[in-house]
Amino acid sequence: MSQSSSPAQSFAAQLLASLAKAGVRNFFLAPGARSQALAIAAGQLAEAGKIDLHIRLDERGMGFTAVGAALASGQPSVLITTSGTAVANLHPAVLEAHHSGVPLILLTADRPHELRGVGANQTTNQIGIFNDAVRECVDVPAPNGNDGEAREASQLAVNAIAVAMGYDGDQPGPVQLNLAFREPLSATSPNAAELNPLIELPDIFEPNPEFAMLSAEVPTVVVAGAGAGSEAVELAEAFGWPILAEPSSGARHGANAIIGYRRILENHELAKEIRRVVIYGKPTLGRAVIRLLFNEEVEVVVVRSKVMGHFDVSRRASKVVDEIAIDNEVSFEWLERWRLADAEVTAPESSKLDRRTLVEAVWNATNGPDQLLLGASRLIREADAWAPAKLLLVYSNRGLAGIDGTVATATGLALIEREGTTRALLGDLTLLHDASSLAIDPADGDLNIQIVVGNDGGGTIFSGLEMAEQLEPKTFERLFTTPQQVDIWHLAQAYGWNYIRVESSAELETALQTTGRVVIDVRLK
Repeated sequence: MSQSSSPAQSFAAQLLASLAKAGVRNFFLAPGARSQALAIAAGQLAEAGKIDLHIRLDERGMGFTAVGAALASGQPSVLITTSGTAVANLHPAVLEAHHSGVPLILLTADRPHELRGVGANQTTNQIGIFNDAVRECVDVPAPNGNDGEAREASQLAVNAIAVAMGYDGDQPGPVQLNLAFREPLSATSPNAAELNPLIELPDIFEPNPEFAMLSAEVPTVVVAGAGAGSEAVELAEAFGWPILAEPSSGARHGANAIIGYRRILENHELAKEIRRVVIYGKPTLGRAVIRLLFNEEVEVVVVRSKVMGHFDVSRRASKVVDEIAIDNEVSFEWLERWRLADAEVTAPESSKLDRRTLVEAVWNATNGPDQLLLGASRLIREADAWAPAKLLLVYSNRGLAGIDGTVATATGLALIEREGTTRALLGDLTLLHDASSLAIDPADGDLNIQIVVGNDGGGTIFSGLEMAEQLEPKTFERLFTTPQQVDIWHLAQAYGWNYIRVESSAELETALQTTGRVVIDVRLK
């Protein structure tokens, strides 16, 4: 290891240089004292053009920004924090990444072992703080400059990448390296950008696929949830089965897509004829689909997801496999009947500015390199009901389906894909829950990002649930709706975003052509 007045700096430089040499590009830093060696090393690598470094004030928002960057790039994001509550504030993003297979590498600075459990400032038990939401947690002792520490730092980096990316065949996800540092906490040397660590990533484990041979005579639908991808579309079109695809599935396109499937499952005779469901990804948006999976007359076949993990909510899956074949040709009469029913339930209704109009306008405006993030509340369900079949880059935090960090996640997406427009379609409460993430590091440069807010003054999603009928209106509003009267114009102005208020369909179409950072406040009646 290069000589330095600070073993902490030497170790941090070697660790980050190893991550960078392995191809990890996106680093996120929330500044702090105990993590200063990591910050200096990251700054050196960024100045040399070897990594992209993004600075954030708030670890919670930073975590979700890193999730967005990892979603868009397909590569792990590295997060650097100081000790104490800084680490705890990563927990919501870590949980989302855990449940949706997003690779993160958490570099959490800590006090050395002799300062733990004795009341030292900003010190808590950071080992196990994320419980089983991390694939691996390594408690790294404070370096002291001994021979071999450079090799240990490089091996830590290689192992973290392999585990976070699922090279071992497991689901990708977060990895925590808890890094203890003693004073002196930093130095100006070595320069991480000048190091050339020896690294070798392991081969990716490829398990032998499991097949299922299914009868072609069984009336079958393909259900595609979050993370399903194009494989679901290919299977449905190859076998002539209708595909019921959620908007963030990556499978809501092609000739077999049934847009109005929720209404068909709830009210149409076709639903009673289904005898098999083939599941891709993680479907979580509609109760009608979940009821179908619990139907004893319906066989459930699950295709393993590489990112979303095990999905079998009814515990009735007869098969969990990697690939499917059928024993004969499928009659296309079944598919045609679904298409006819779909045309009936999705017929145009009106041109007024409502949630359907909002979803369709956003969908129609998003093309090519554009990307769309859907907030995990009412509007993603409206998109599930109305969004047209179209090949788009659509994302949503469906691992735990929380509204936390939606603005930050959209920012992370925009940091990676700068050619097109990044749109986030969300509700007013989702915006307010993550308003602080409107603060953007000027060094991130110009971002072409639209925050499209369906503003109905509170949490109207709960109006469709049981308690809305059981409680007095005033009680229901108090406990669930959380009405708000925040002036979004002033909020946008405070954070340096442009603001557009929309009250008609024509105004919405014009607003969606805006470039730069803009909050589009769509007033829903």
